Parts: sequence; C-alpha cells; structure tokens
Amino acid sequence: MKKYCSILFAMLITLVSLSCDNAQKTNNHIVPKAIHSIAPKAMYDVLISDSNAQLVDVRTQDEYAVSHLKDAQNICITDNDFKQKVVKLDKDKPVYVYCEKGGRSAQAAKILKKLGFTQIFDLQGGITNWEAQQLETQQ
Repeated sequence: MKKYCSILFAMLITLVSLSCDNAQKTNNHIVPKAIHSIAPKAMYDVLISDSNAQLVDVRTQDEYAVSHLKDAQNICITDNDFKQKVVKLDKDKPVYVYCEKGGRSAQAAKILKKLGFTQIFDLQGGITNWEAQQLETQQ
C-alpha cells in the first residue's frame, strides 16, 4: 500500500509541475502566461482564419511604409503615446505583435501583458523571418 501511495504522490507532483510549466506565479497566485512566441507560418494560418485577431506592427511609420503585414495597425512602441493607443485594443481578443526582428515586439508584448491583455502572440524573428518564409507583405 505504501508503494502505491508513493507512486500516486509522485504522479501528482509530476502533473502539478507540468501544469505549472505554462503558468507563472504572481502574488502567490498561478496565472497562465499571456505571451506566446509564434512562428511565421502558424501566425499566417491564424490571421487568415481568425477574424478576432488583432495585428499590431510596433515599428516606426517609415518602416511600416516600406512593408507590413496585411491588416496590421501601426502603433510604434517608441512613440510616447504607445500605451494610450494599445489600450484601445480589445483585451478579450488575441493580439499579434511584430517588429523587424523581434526585440521591440517582445518589449511591446510585456507592456500589453502589464496592461491586462491575456492572449499575446509575438512573431518569432519579426517581419524579417516572415519574409524569409516567403509569406506575403504589403507596401
């Protein structure tokens, strides 16, 4: 009986640790991670099929003018009013962010998380990786 209790206890600990892999502690509460890294092809598939997706290009207006993803809103992370603009997005819908290579969008994703967004997807490698995968952009 002791053997079975030990096995059961070990399985329970394993299950709890696995469920916590996708969560983080905040003030002694476990909450799901809000920021997910997403590959270009996976993001492409979502964007063509999910009308609830909100797509945000966090680069400058000049960079956006050169090329951007279809239906992307340009909300530059280096603008002073970045937070004021992004809070107008729907916090209950997924938000997909990207920049040139991934640095600024990672920063933007953290800001979105602090503002209460729960479904944030950051494009891996930015628009550079998107274009390397030969996915469509607009000018």
